[in-house]
Amino acid sequence: MKSGTVQLPSSSGDFFDPDRHGDEDAELGLRDFAVNVRPGPPDFVIRALHARIGDLAAYPSTADAAAATSAVARRHDRDLDEVLLLDGAAEGFELLAKLGARHVALIQPSFTEPERVLRATGARISQVVLTYPWRLDDAEIPDDADLVVVGNPTNPTSVLHTRAQIERLRRPGRLIVIDEAFADMTLDPPREVDEPQSMAGVRAADVIVVRSVTKTFALAGLRVGYLLADPGVIDRLARGRRHWPLGTLALAALTVCLSDEGQAYAEQQAREVAADRDHLLRRLADIGVAPAVEPDASFVLVHVPDGLGAKARLRDAGFGVRSCANFVGLGADHLRIAVRSADLTDALVEAMQDVMTGARQLDKESEVR
Repeated sequence: MKSGTVQLPSSSGDFFDPDRHGDEDAELGLRDFAVNVRPGPPDFVIRALHARIGDLAAYPSTADAAAATSAVARRHDRDLDEVLLLDGAAEGFELLAKLGARHVALIQPSFTEPERVLRATGARISQVVLTYPWRLDDAEIPDDADLVVVGNPTNPTSVLHTRAQIERLRRPGRLIVIDEAFADMTLDPPREVDEPQSMAGVRAADVIVVRSVTKTFALAGLRVGYLLADPGVIDRLARGRRHWPLGTLALAALTVCLSDEGQAYAEQQAREVAADRDHLLRRLADIGVAPAVEPDASFVLVHVPDGLGAKARLRDAGFGVRSCANFVGLGADHLRIAVRSADLTDALVEAMQDVMTGARQLDKESEVR
């Protein structure tokens, strides 16, 4: 090993662990293309949080919780009793256990957290693995599935399903859970309409939407999210929940992120992501790498030969990308790349070109031998 390089463990078994999270690929000292969190937090969020530091000696107030709930309801044109504040969107999946589903259908490939927490309930789990290019049109949902979970846009494929496709999943006696953690980074093709396929504003007794603000506003360390559903569903999810599920700073962050200023910022970020994603796609094309599917979110999925080896060599070059070996329906040769600024993207693609050139050379030498 050359001096100054970093070596991955010899065994790649950990990359296939269903509980493995992408932040493990964003190691200290690496330029992070592994975690889908935007740069930040923005100044107005920092100011809002700083203003509340002096209040941390007191328990979170009902007024703060009410303000955050009102901000969410106003943003999505929902009633107050249709909103449940979450200690990070992942808590929303944990709370689904209270619904007592007997047969859960997980539309794959997708975020691994729902399976982890719902399997622990003892419910029957069906993996509904979509065929390439991972659209819902060919989803074969078991008729007796009473809970269906789908990501939109889906992590890690970056596929954005249409509302019409999601609507077709609905059946009497079935709840549809939509993970919209990255919905605020999506635009319609002309890039004039924000969140074109979001179901957050749909009032229906069988639709649950889980949202996050930690990705767009760079607050992953604070854990902030919310859930939108019918009041009856909200009551079931909230029953027996601990006191003060969100701290003062999380409530303050949620309120400001869902304010007019926050939403203007999110819309600006969505347009920056679209431009930076276009740049990433162009630069990848320059070195002969195409996206696995046309992306609509703040990350791009690619398929490269010897994916784990490529990831290891990029790590030695100072870059962290997300292995998708532990996603149902994908494999070790799938890598997820977060959208970053043009200058960072250029540096990554240069490193990828070196990695791929070296891999091709090794293949030629092995053929000669």
